[in-house]
Amino acid sequence: MDNLFYLEIITPEKQFYVGPAEGLVIPAIDGAYGVQPGHEPVVTAIEPGIARFQVNGVWQEVVVSDGLAEIMPDYTILLVSSAERPDEIDHARAERAKERAEERLRQHQSVREYHLSKAALARAMARLRARPK
Repeated sequence: MDNLFYLEIITPEKQFYVGPAEGLVIPAIDGAYGVQPGHEPVVTAIEPGIARFQVNGVWQEVVVSDGLAEIMPDYTILLVSSAERPDEIDHARAERAKERAEERLRQHQSVREYHLSKAALARAMARLRARPK
């Protein structure tokens, strides 16, 4: 059990994954962040992107939106707005969302609208980068 830690990936709608993991890579605000059992305690922000976690020697991908990660030596909890497997993504819909966000960014808007549009674009781009197996 020394080479495992407890991982929870939670969204407002569901528990995406709950169980043991051997490793984790998350898209953090300052780049990809790797987690192994025994990691030092840290809390970090998650950016939209592709997270990977290893279970029974197999890496699994999950497209996550923004959120937070609490990392402890024996467990890690990811609290994200959304999490989905690459094969669940409707790429045509993600492409349309990307186009809408890009159009909104070209328009003059308030600071709040600008940040919302940037977040929407980041989510769409993360979804489009995911490759179904």
